[in-house]
Amino acid sequence: MDSQGIAVSMVYPVMKALVHKGYDVEEFFEFAGFDGEVLQNMEGRLDRSDFEKLVTAAAAYTGDDHFGLHQGQIMDFEDMGILGYVMLHSKTISDALKSYQRYNMLLCSGFNLDWEVSGENLMLRLFLQSPGGTLSRHCAEDMAGSLFHMISRLSNRSISLRDVWFCHEQPSDIEPYMGIFGRYPVFGTEYHALFMDKEILSYPVLYSDPKLLQMFENMAEASRGELNHQRPFTEQVSLWMKKCIPSYLPTLQQTAQHFAISMRTLQLRLREEGTSFHELSAAVRKELAISYLKERGYAVGDIAYLLHFSEPSAFHNAFKKWTGMTPGQFRAADNPVYD
Repeated sequence: MDSQGIAVSMVYPVMKALVHKGYDVEEFFEFAGFDGEVLQNMEGRLDRSDFEKLVTAAAAYTGDDHFGLHQGQIMDFEDMGILGYVMLHSKTISDALKSYQRYNMLLCSGFNLDWEVSGENLMLRLFLQSPGGTLSRHCAEDMAGSLFHMISRLSNRSISLRDVWFCHEQPSDIEPYMGIFGRYPVFGTEYHALFMDKEILSYPVLYSDPKLLQMFENMAEASRGELNHQRPFTEQVSLWMKKCIPSYLPTLQQTAQHFAISMRTLQLRLREEGTSFHELSAAVRKELAISYLKERGYAVGDIAYLLHFSEPSAFHNAFKKWTGMTPGQFRAADNPVYD
């Protein structure tokens, strides 16, 4: 996999921030000279400078000189795909940050972090995982703000920062930083960093769940392997569906919007590859269902919930239609090579 540049998936939080502010995304793309067609390739990457230009254009388009800082505050775990769910069900903040390190480059972006403990002080350093690369102002402030926000949510505690460092120059208005970080940052530093008490690393994650963590880690590892190869459109859609299913089962309209094409074009492209949206959606749920049933650690009712069936009986009927067996019969057969 090409480790250079920024994953195209990082465009979606920008789009979310624009919609949140009431702007039309297609009009913004035209303003920024950005080709929305690139969003069709889930495994594609943008040149780092092009991505930074897009975020800078968003700040200019909205008139928000703190666009990145504000964008970080509306970042949700589901915006990070499977990575977000791995973090959400980790045991401690330290474990969640280690998951961020492991999967962020592959599943979310080219941004990453490391940390250092000195005495009672914890320093989280934010950086661009690209040779010679440095985070631009809006990207750095987005990452710092979202990371601080997520640590607070994961621990369900109010986190006090001891210091905030940014490499870039101080903007004219620094009041927004106080509202988000509870203090004014130091600008023009050697690197971007958040400083806090080292005890935070041991804070338990409120939503920790070993069973769900194992499931999402398995999905993350599988996705990491899949990202190593360019895939036809059907597989791109399938991969995206798998990333969505932890939070929702995507509709035809949502899928078309994600790939920046019309529903008719989406259906035509799938038909050209010998399938349909309905068939592909069912195939993804079947594949995940079989995987979960083989794990044996998940109750059938839990699997029905994870795959967004209205009730266990609906999952029971669908699985029997797919395989000729009920979920219980499949599990009892204990056939690891069933497909």
